[in-house]
Amino acid sequence: MTRQHDSMIHPKIEDLLERVDSKFSLVTLGAYRARQINAYFNQLGEGLGHMIPPQVSSTARKPLSIAFEEIAVDKIVKVARPDYDAMEAEAAEMFGDLPVGDLNVDEMASDDSSDAGDSSTDDTIVATDATEDSAE
Repeated sequence: MTRQHDSMIHPKIEDLLERVDSKFSLVTLGAYRARQINAYFNQLGEGLGHMIPPQVSSTARKPLSIAFEEIAVDKIVKVARPDYDAMEAEAAEMFGDLPVGDLNVDEMASDDSSDAGDSSTDDTIVATDATEDSAE
């Protein structure tokens, strides 16, 4: 009796490609989910519990194999991100137009650095030095 060997990858690539629109999408989705699964297994002993556990019961040990099995049973699906302009228009509709200042990020950084020299901690250090001199 001949035994049919399991393929190198189970589920088959052809089955996985039916669930996404391209090979690139499959690779991206699988890799992203495999990283999440890996992070879940790494944080198990820490008791944090903020990662999503694997969604299928699997004998596979590797996170990518588990991710592909999840994709095959439609536990993980690709969701298209909304267009940024559409999200911005929706936010403006919900909250109204928010005033946008003319501040430049570089200007804000230079304002913060110029304030650092005039901080009260410098005055405190000077006052501490002065009190030490007067105590001697």
